Amino acid sequence: MPTVKVRNLKNEEIGEVELSDAVFGAPLNEALIHAAVRNFMANGRQGTSATKTRGDVSGSGRKLWKQKGTGRARIASLRSPLWKGGGNVHGPQPRDWSYNMPQKMRQGALRSALSERVREGKVLLVNGWTLDKPKTKEFVATLKQLGLEGKTLIVDSLDNENLKLSTRNVQSAKVVNSFGLNIYDLLYHEKLIISEAAVKELEQLLGPKTESRARDESTPAVKVEAAGAAEAGAKAKRARKPAEKTAKPAARKKPAARKKKEAAE
Repeated sequence: MPTVKVRNLKNEEIGEVELSDAVFGAPLNEALIHAAVRNFMANGRQGTSATKTRGDVSGSGRKLWKQKGTGRARIASLRSPLWKGGGNVHGPQPRDWSYNMPQKMRQGALRSALSERVREGKVLLVNGWTLDKPKTKEFVATLKQLGLEGKTLIVDSLDNENLKLSTRNVQSAKVVNSFGLNIYDLLYHEKLIISEAAVKELEQLLGPKTESRARDESTPAVKVEAAGAAEAGAKAKRARKPAEKTAKPAARKKPAARKKKEAAE
């Protein structure tokens, strides 16, 4: 299992932490990381670029001169793409560039990138990054004391509001939580700082399913199966044929002579 040193804000080594081998010890998969980066960048595109076609530009739609007899080239409209100020033929139009990527592939790319940062020795664990008040000057001084220069990514919990406010004006640093960690930030920033609380959250999010999680996820499936069985039973009951009714014996017809006799009486 990979181990990382734990330091405090004074850059003093406190101890070591063993990281999960499933999350921080995964092999490097460059193809998966490349696919995840492409998906992240495609989902961030606005898709608002557009050009005007011949139906969008201004200009008259009448024929400027007759078809034959002038010696000039034939023309249908001033808005034709052949003329200056005319429309564009095959220009870009607004579209949605985003597409879905399976969750297992995204998580696998994050595990691979995190493991590679650990192998490179660019991951630092901090005992607790607590600031009394949001102050950018104190944050920059702490970075220098930790020996961090260049692009730095800090992964901490959601509750550390002072740290988020202190880093807004620092262009080379970014603070995210474990739920907002993405593959692009992992590759863009050179150094990675993780708090001990964020490590546990990442291991819970990206690690293998525990027995309790598997039990919780399997419970709805059992309910769905039970509901499906009950519905199938109800359909079988509805599909049963009704019992056949016994036919009544046909009434005997009276002979014609007897009918005449009864009518005469």
